[in-house]
Amino acid sequence: MNKYIIEGGFPIKGKIKAMGNKNAALPCIAATLLTEDEIILNNLPEIEDVQVMLKILEEMGSTVKKLKNNKYSIKTSNIKSHEIPTEQAKKVRASILFAGPMLARMGKVVLPPPGGDVIGRRRLDTHFLALNELGGRVEVDGVFTITANKLVGVDLFLDEASVTATENALMAATMAEGSTVIRNAASEPHVQDLCKLLNEMGGKITGIGSNILYITGVKKLHGAEFTIGSDFMEVGSYIGLTAVTRGELEIENAQPENLRMCKIAFNKLGIHWTQEGNSIYIPSDQPLKVSSDLGGAIPIIDDAPWPGFPPDLTSIMTVVATQVEGTVLIHEKMFESRMFFVDKLIGMGAGIILCDPHRAVISGPSRLKGSYLVSPDVRAGMAMVIAALTAQGESIIDNVYQIERGYENLVKRMTSLGAKIKRG
Repeated sequence: MNKYIIEGGFPIKGKIKAMGNKNAALPCIAATLLTEDEIILNNLPEIEDVQVMLKILEEMGSTVKKLKNNKYSIKTSNIKSHEIPTEQAKKVRASILFAGPMLARMGKVVLPPPGGDVIGRRRLDTHFLALNELGGRVEVDGVFTITANKLVGVDLFLDEASVTATENALMAATMAEGSTVIRNAASEPHVQDLCKLLNEMGGKITGIGSNILYITGVKKLHGAEFTIGSDFMEVGSYIGLTAVTRGELEIENAQPENLRMCKIAFNKLGIHWTQEGNSIYIPSDQPLKVSSDLGGAIPIIDDAPWPGFPPDLTSIMTVVATQVEGTVLIHEKMFESRMFFVDKLIGMGAGIILCDPHRAVISGPSRLKGSYLVSPDVRAGMAMVIAALTAQGESIIDNVYQIERGYENLVKRMTSLGAKIKRG
């Protein structure tokens, strides 16, 4: 396994530009299958998950050209198979996103069980229930086979506000006959990006940014050029890293409008930043002290569907809280295995009590010491990087493939900011 060798105790300082939103890039890549014409995607992050999705397209017959860094041309004149390639699909959970566009264009898709992070049960039921309502027939026999004679618009109510299920339903409904309403839809910025791309391709979607989406089906979509928005998960990671290393950082293209709930959560830990245009500045003079709730109660940082606090940042906030004076409860409501990485933080010296699979009480500040770590998933892996850069001494993090699935050129970018990190 590739590894990171990290020497902690050095403050982050400088300027960095936020990369494109991973969770917007993946459905937008899948959406290119909806047309025979060329789609140009700008600001695609150069990360492992994106490369896997592009490889899937190539194996299915698409022509993928890298025009320059972060800019790709994708053209799928012909799809040569109904089957999503198994070896690539098991590397990334986002392979499920090919279901909607394949069903809309080809009337059939054979999908292996998707891969991705092991952070607890991640049910697929909502995807198949939605596609079934639109006219798809789902058979399960080791793989998922979905067929449809035609897709017909319907009034859908999702049983959970699943991001990827909303995206699959959107892509299928865009070319369905008649009108579709998706209620209890996810409304995250990455879902909004997909809606905007589909509209650029000739789709007719309204209600973007709300939990009710209205889609008027069209017979054909055409080529387009679209720019992916910034990754607020990466921005949140760098905010936390900068604060706990007592550094200072300017993040360009941060899209502060997507950080409002994050700002509330970071403020609870005594971390603040300023905004100028599309950039934010994190100063070095952070209080790093928990702000108690009214009456002196211990504050809670808990995740929720958008516009709530993003679940992908709970791992980051757990590490940040170890360096803050006071006590806070982190409540990860959505995934029952995501908090299990905290035993590694406890081994580094963190004051954490894991109450159950969803809740951890953190009391700080704690002096962390370097350690040997293994990244279990993208976000916990980045949390471990932050812990290692805060700790005294050397840390080694194995299985960094998991981290690089979600963070572009991490070693190079962090080294440019003064971090002592190298790839071994």
